[in-house]
This record gives sequence, C-alpha cells and structure tokens, in this order.
Amino acid sequence: MRKYIRWSVAAIASGVLVAAALPAQADHGDFPSTRNVRALGHSPHPASFAVPAAERQVNSDIAFWGNLAIHGNYNGFRIVDISSPARPRLISHPRCNGDQGDVVVWDNIVVRSWNSPAPEEVRTCMGEPVPVGFEGVHVFDISDPANPQLVTEVEFSEEGAATRGTADGCGSHTQTLVPDLDNNRVVIYSNNSSGGGREVCDAMNIIEVPLDDPSQASHIGYVPLMDGTLGSTNGCHDAGAILGDANLLACASGHAANVFSIGEPRGGSLEEPRFLFSVEEEEILDDGSLVKVGAPAAPGQFENHSGRWHSAGFSWDGEVLILGWEPGGGGQAECTADDANINKTMFFYDTTDGRKLGQWTLPRAQGHDENCTIHNYNTVPLRGGQDVVVSGNYQAGTWAVDFTDRGTPQEFAWADPESLGPGPFCDPDGNDNPMPPTCQLGGAWSSYWYNGVVYESDISRGLNLYRVADQAVRGAIKLPHLNPQTQEFVR
Repeated sequence: MRKYIRWSVAAIASGVLVAAALPAQADHGDFPSTRNVRALGHSPHPASFAVPAAERQVNSDIAFWGNLAIHGNYNGFRIVDISSPARPRLISHPRCNGDQGDVVVWDNIVVRSWNSPAPEEVRTCMGEPVPVGFEGVHVFDISDPANPQLVTEVEFSEEGAATRGTADGCGSHTQTLVPDLDNNRVVIYSNNSSGGGREVCDAMNIIEVPLDDPSQASHIGYVPLMDGTLGSTNGCHDAGAILGDANLLACASGHAANVFSIGEPRGGSLEEPRFLFSVEEEEILDDGSLVKVGAPAAPGQFENHSGRWHSAGFSWDGEVLILGWEPGGGGQAECTADDANINKTMFFYDTTDGRKLGQWTLPRAQGHDENCTIHNYNTVPLRGGQDVVVSGNYQAGTWAVDFTDRGTPQEFAWADPESLGPGPFCDPDGNDNPMPPTCQLGGAWSSYWYNGVVYESDISRGLNLYRVADQAVRGAIKLPHLNPQTQEFVR
C-alpha cells in the first residue's frame, strides 16, 4: 500500500444538522487523499436527509451515456454534461418526488426507481400526480436533454395490484439493465431491497422496455430468490450482470447472495434466469465459534454482525464475483476500529462455484460520527488483465483496490473526507461502548470509473469528479456508455 497522503489544509466545516438546514459545501479537492488522486470538476447539488421526506433531494446513483451523466436523487434526476470533466455542466433536472431515485439509461430512455409506497400527501412526477401506494418505476424520454419527457410508469406494488390491476410486487430500490438488442428491447431487473414479509417480494421484478416504443414498458415476471433469510430479508438490494461469454446475474440478497445464469454456456434466459448457487460468508467470533452472517449473535458475542449483502459486481473476465456487506442499513457508524471486519470488507468469490478467493478490509478506521459501509462500486475495464475496483463508501469516501492477486488485494488510491460532524440520525455502533456521537448521513453513495474519470455521487454535496493517476489503471478501455451494474462484454 502506498504511504503518501495529502491532508487537507482546512477541515471540512461541521456542525449540528438541524431540520431545515442544508450542509455547508466543501471543495472535494481539500479531502484527505493519496497523492495520485486529483480533484477535477464538481456539479453542486446540496441536499439533506434532515428535511421532511417530501422535500428531500438527496443524491443517489449514477448512469452514463456518452458525455452525459444521469445523476439520480430523491426528487428526480439531473442530466449533467461531462464532456469537460473539469467543468461539468447541469443541463436539466426533471422532478419526480419519490425516494431513492436509482437510474438506468439506454440511448434516449431513462428509467428511474420509486422505492416506497406513495403516501397520501400529494406526490408528483413531472407535474403528474402519483397515485397513493404507487411503487415501481417511471420511464423518461431524454431525446432533448434540456427538456426530458415522462413517457409512462410501471407499477408493481401490492396496493396497486388490488386497486389498479397492476402486477403484485414491491417497490423499486435499485435497477440493473440488460440490453437485448436482437429483440429491440432492454430488460430491467428491479430490486426491492427488503422482502417486507411478502413472499412475492423475495424476488426481483423483471421489466421490459421496447426501444421503439418505451411507452409500452411492462412488468413481465419475477426471479425468485433462494436459500432463506436467517432473520434478514431476502429481497435483492442490488444486482450485477455480466454478458458476453459469461452471462451471469448476481443478486445481493439478504445473507445469501444468489448467482444466476442468463444464457449460454450455463443455460437460463433473461426472462427465466437459472439459479446456480448462493454465497454466504462465515465470521470467526471472539470465542472462536462460527456463525452465519445475518444470524442472531449468541449472548456475549458481538451483535454487529447483523446486516445484509449490499452490492454485487464482477471482474471483467467474469471469473470473480465481488460482494460488499452492509451493516445497519448504511446509516450507522460501522467502520470504527472496534467494529467487526465484515462490516468494512469487500469479498471476492469464484463465479464457477462460489468458492472464496480473498477479501479486502478498509484499513482506515472511521469515527463514531461517520456512517460507513461498502456501498456502490464498479470494476475498471483494463486491457492488460489486471483487476481494479472503485468503490463509494459513504463517509469512508472513495477508494480503488487492485485485486489482480485475489488473495492479497491492495488499495492504491483513496479520498476520505473528514467527518460531517454530529447529527440526529446515526445509532450506537452495536458494541458495548458508551453511546457514541450521532452523525449526519452523508458521504459517497456511489463511486464509479468511467472513461478515465472517477465519478462520486456525494449524498449532500452533488457530483464530484476525480482523476486517478496510477500505473494500476493504465490501459483502460473507453466505453460508449455505462450502467455501472452491467458489464456488457467479457474481457
């Protein structure tokens, strides 16, 4: 690991987050980082969780098409021109007032997640009232990026099924898009994050969007999840897909991540993925016993093993499955020096049989006032056969890890901002420690490599752009577009 570090000249402003306040802005160029990380441009979008739900505009996930970044947030998404990474330019911000706001893009089509049932108070999407109880996705036409149009919605909420004759499913927390150009469509796996006690929610919803008429987007089926929950919900929090000669789909579900085949050579199809195996992780507790992750801890054992798999991805050769664990829903300080390693570890498994290959644990202890988890990431498409993953981890910031040697992954770049300071949200860390300071919810929701630039969706600040100047990422392939959860070819 490199030892050189650049520390900020001035600390990030902190203070108690009050209900109506938005956090102070900070230049990401002042974040503590390794010397090979250089801040580029910034597209500001200040936001906070400390406002009423109907007013939240918290920044979430990102997708890319050409020189456009589609930057999701809790009130729609922003279209940002990234043709000059030093000067990203906001083009438009269509509003859609439902939380999460995960986005996927294909050409002129953007599909956005609406996570939780629409409340009785009026919510709107592009000015159109959203029915009470609605859960699902909205489909947009961005042919004119300055003037996006709402095309249709696909509902699969339980309440909607009873009252409006739609599919019986759950909300859309995240999405994974797979192009099926032979059939002139894209297929989207919509992940609901939590089973919510409903059997149908222990599944991914499948959506079809015809490319010649996206207004005919529809719900076409389910992918049932396997192997139980051990007390944690089995809904898919996020899913990763790799196409080409691999044709794999991996769902970060509960304690047992599911791996499916969606085509040759192992069978299955986009509409009917074939279940291959599930992945569970075992953690050695302080008394030397083994317990399945997600199982209740025995009296006297650490209790901070609760949580779930959060995200799934692949190496570009399709040989390695990458999984990250999320404790405490991502809203707690779970990367402190006295937290269990699993809470701050990325795991690597063989895609043939789920055999464990290695793991990497965050070496920089975070404070008791910093929410932290292994959150959203993607791998760099390198020509030379090396394997590098870039990840966003809330208040642990953004980092890059070389896992070419599966057994001994090495971090080589990071930017880790100072704590946002005390706030009203985060809970105690789960250990037998005195009540730690509460913390603001913030940091890097997602960090992705795209065409030589790392794009970081900062929950409370907006879109940060970085350049990583290191031998480890030389020779990266330029992509025409990127939905970070989908790898469209095998290296």
